[in-house]
Amino acid sequence: MRAIDKLRKAQEFLERAGIEDAGREAEMIISYCLRVERGDLYKDNPLIRDDVILKIDSYLKRRSKREPLQYILGYTEFYGLTIKVGRGVLIPRPETELLAEEAIKTMRKRNSETSSPPHPPLPKGGRRGGSILDLCTGSGCIAIALAKAFSDAQVYGTDTSEVAIQHAEENAKINDTDNVIFLKGSLFEPVGILFTLHRSELFFDLIVSNPPYIKRDDIKNLQPEIREWEPAEALDGGEDGLDYYKVIVPEARKYLKEDGYLMLEIGISQANAVEKMAMDAGYQNISLLKDYSGIERIFIGRRSK
Repeated sequence: MRAIDKLRKAQEFLERAGIEDAGREAEMIISYCLRVERGDLYKDNPLIRDDVILKIDSYLKRRSKREPLQYILGYTEFYGLTIKVGRGVLIPRPETELLAEEAIKTMRKRNSETSSPPHPPLPKGGRRGGSILDLCTGSGCIAIALAKAFSDAQVYGTDTSEVAIQHAEENAKINDTDNVIFLKGSLFEPVGILFTLHRSELFFDLIVSNPPYIKRDDIKNLQPEIREWEPAEALDGGEDGLDYYKVIVPEARKYLKEDGYLMLEIGISQANAVEKMAMDAGYQNISLLKDYSGIERIFIGRRSK
């Protein structure tokens, strides 16, 4: 069978399964299995071997059961990076790319504003470009994007999930990033342990996080690709969706350098609540940025002196 004929059949199969963007996903599955670019399917219309047909069909069947395409292919693209994902790891979203982009802008702004030397580093770190902490790092996508943008900075990522930490470490290798360290534990806990073990404190120029922020009762209403496949612990923000912010916002001030920044991805209708937490905690220069749909999605606050 030729590629174009298989594309047509694959698209029809996915459409019957209720997949919204069936044509694009059919292209991605077939081009991945053939190891060619999507455009080459139409330009060359290659012949597909029988063993590859079986592989394509197995992937299509998995997708028809609403398994996320990213899990099936084993990777996703994020801010120009190839990020490995799988069961037990949250799939990065476009909104989180926006957080990474704004975090890079903010860090560049901070670097241009200060020439003060970084705080004494921990034994494994120590970079002239300062230090960054990514909480709830998941696949490591934000931490790695920041580490790539600031090769002279030391970046840390924390997560409670062993599966997530393993993926993050592998993603750092895939993307040839050697200035990021991933630590298992809840939020600031691993950093505190390092303080104790090495008798050395570390303060951050930037703390960034995309924490779980879905209201617990709303998870059941999410599309099946999310509620049935992605890890609940990476989605569940508690009864009001704000559990993690209630910890991160006040605690981050203890770990930020003077005039350091806290940046958070937030859910729909959470901007006012998070802004109030930040004001109560003494942050300054607070701003809220909208995503591509006009939703206030990114919180930025600066630690006061």
